[in-house]
Amino acid sequence: MQLSNIQIQKILYATDLSATAVHAFSYAVSLANKYDASITILHVLAEFPSESCITNMIPSSTWKKIKEENYSQARDALIGKRKGRTALRNVLQVFSEKAQEDVENQDFSTDEILIESGVPADIIVQTAQKNNYDMIVMGTHGQSVLSDVLIGSTAKRVLKQSVIPVLIIRLPGYEKHP
Repeated sequence: MQLSNIQIQKILYATDLSATAVHAFSYAVSLANKYDASITILHVLAEFPSESCITNMIPSSTWKKIKEENYSQARDALIGKRKGRTALRNVLQVFSEKAQEDVENQDFSTDEILIESGVPADIIVQTAQKNNYDMIVMGTHGQSVLSDVLIGSTAKRVLKQSVIPVLIIRLPGYEKHP
């Protein structure tokens, strides 16, 4: 049996800004240090359902009326989201810089900070494939068995869809309750 020589050069760290995701970052940093790899930070904003989904639920004429009534509110919200993305990017940049200062004896670099919109699991996998990452590192909340069955988790979907290795981290001391 011949083992492969594993070379990790690019790590995609997916974060939902939760405590679990912050804990998972320490694993991404450790791997980056060990393999002299770079880290890209990705945060995915969940997207509003598509127009086709909405018109499946209500008549298109009703949807058109709703859009017209809420056009200015939607415009203001969009402008706010753009500002929010900039603020979020700044938060993630400061987080990365602070981690570089706080982590002793470990050297890593953050290549890029990405903020995308869409279905989180799909965007994570697409980003990993498109940019040829060697590994995905992310946290999981460890939902109850019932919610895992009904809605699944982002981490579970990434694990199923990804063709590259995925390291999924839970918070220490987590116990799964049915």
